[in-house]
Amino acid sequence: MSVTGDLMELREEDIRKHYEAAVGMLDGFDHTPRIAKGREVAAAPERSSGIGTRRRFRSTTPGLVTRSTARPEGVHLVERIEGAGGDDPLVSPTQANVQHALRRALAIALAVGENFAEASGLAALKRDNLAGALGADKKASFSELLAAEALAVSYVFANATSFLLAPLLGETQVEVGEVEEVLTDNAQLALHGALWELDQDIAALVTDEDRLVACVCAFAEQLMEKVALRAQNAPQLAAFVGASWKVEADDLTINGFTPARAAKGSTLTMQFKKPNEVVGNHIAKYQAMKLAKMLMAYDFDRRLNPFAELGGFIFTFMGDGAPGTGKTTLIQMMAGLVNDYCQVAGYPFRYQNFGIDNIDSYQGKSGQNAKAFVQNVLDPQVIGFGTIDDIDQIAGKRGDRQSSAGQQEVTAVFMEAFAGANTVVRGNCTFGMFSNYPENVDDALRQRAGARFLVDGPQTREDYIDILALLMGKNHDIALGAHELFEAQMIQKAVAASFESHNKPHEAGLLNVFDRVHGQVGDLDTIAKMGTYLKAIQEADPRFTGRAIKNITDAVKVRAMDFELPDAWMEQPELFLQKDYDTKKDMIGELRVPITTEMVVQEINRYADSEFRYADKSDEVAIENMVRDMQRSEAAKRRYLEGKA
Repeated sequence: MSVTGDLMELREEDIRKHYEAAVGMLDGFDHTPRIAKGREVAAAPERSSGIGTRRRFRSTTPGLVTRSTARPEGVHLVERIEGAGGDDPLVSPTQANVQHALRRALAIALAVGENFAEASGLAALKRDNLAGALGADKKASFSELLAAEALAVSYVFANATSFLLAPLLGETQVEVGEVEEVLTDNAQLALHGALWELDQDIAALVTDEDRLVACVCAFAEQLMEKVALRAQNAPQLAAFVGASWKVEADDLTINGFTPARAAKGSTLTMQFKKPNEVVGNHIAKYQAMKLAKMLMAYDFDRRLNPFAELGGFIFTFMGDGAPGTGKTTLIQMMAGLVNDYCQVAGYPFRYQNFGIDNIDSYQGKSGQNAKAFVQNVLDPQVIGFGTIDDIDQIAGKRGDRQSSAGQQEVTAVFMEAFAGANTVVRGNCTFGMFSNYPENVDDALRQRAGARFLVDGPQTREDYIDILALLMGKNHDIALGAHELFEAQMIQKAVAASFESHNKPHEAGLLNVFDRVHGQVGDLDTIAKMGTYLKAIQEADPRFTGRAIKNITDAVKVRAMDFELPDAWMEQPELFLQKDYDTKKDMIGELRVPITTEMVVQEINRYADSEFRYADKSDEVAIENMVRDMQRSEAAKRRYLEGKA
């Protein structure tokens, strides 16, 4: 076994030697369900007359002595798959691919289990147990290690199955429900339980080949989730979670209980916009353009972005503004830029939007959809851009009785994913939340947006002339008049003016706080004075917490990276994109600019302005709702009294 970077190579010969055992499990074994209840399913069809559908198969595990007195149920997945969805006596390419993927996944899982057993000392304990020499003092550890091996092997089997079948997955979806037969006695029994339940699902839910692939993939996803949940409190797993394996032939990386995703980009059908087609929104456009180039600095070998290490990478941001101010156009612009850069660099790009159609009435399904969305974008093998449009409709406020259970599930998933205990920012992806009514977003979720993009649309006379000329197109003879077209959209000039406007707050409530503190301490030119200002803001709005300070300092670090990577670096990959990680880091470091007090004050005002704006709107909406309820109550009381009179 060789080691490449922090990955150990899982050799092909170590995998293939388990093919015979894998085929044996797919061909037939007996299993008595311990946890799950069997579905009412038909027996697997006979391949030819005179050959029965069930074989008597007695499985053994080296080093273990097990037996069952209950009546077993035969599992023959090969026959089940070949009989799924049709009467054709020949095996179809899809059926063959599913069988090969399952055999490969089982062999990989068994190979990893073998590695785990050697690294953890389980292999030696198995030999002692087989020889009857296992001491009483080692039995507890032996049982724990067997359970750990069972969890590791089960997860790798599901992970590899999902990865290998991902290219065959179409639009068809199959709901398999929760996986129940998760056994941890030992690795082989765990695989038998999983395959038994998969056999049950295929028999009950598969009516054609599209549903076959969808069913197996859905089962694998559910098994991964159930095993990962079980593993959270399981002991003796260090040898599995502390190691990573690479299967070169499949380009599969096994990294603990983290799902592997095929490095496959999404096919984009949206209408991209060029930066000059985004009128107004100067700071939002500028930061989106910078962020698109930042993503391209990601190093696939190191699985880290120099911007994430140096500071200044925007992992999550929120774009808010009134309807029609250009949020969709901003998304189209940024997705188009990243897509074009990735095509030049040869990187897989994955864009995904989480919309209102992902909220499901089925309990737990909305949370699953949100987890799948996050995992797809986080995939370290792609450059990812995830958007959540109209997040105020999708993620419910905690404690809001009008929010559905599905909306509450989504809020919990996003909060954990964006700033949870297990959140790892590699710098290969970013998430953008967009809303016309950010005041309706849960406060804690909204504060997980590290950057704020105010999408306020055209503002000046020049902006309105530019957008009119742009949308009118060229199919007319109307003269432009006395105006330099798009001169006001020169990004550096417009952004400088926008940043300078934040030397003082925009919101009236925050401006009062600023003037009061400024009158007490003078110019905010020291950290102590700025801290006094921050405390005064917190006294005015208790929701201005420590997370707000972190978001402000992150924004300041972004300003320290207040430069765009040269266009030539994006157009000629050898100049930057193909450099090694340390070289990229040094090249970026040379462009970094010093942090100034002016930058800090501007970012405090920008962030606090957004919080005051959200709070004012939220309070006003709440007051209006209370007034409306009171009016309804008074009207109902009056009508009731009139009826009694």
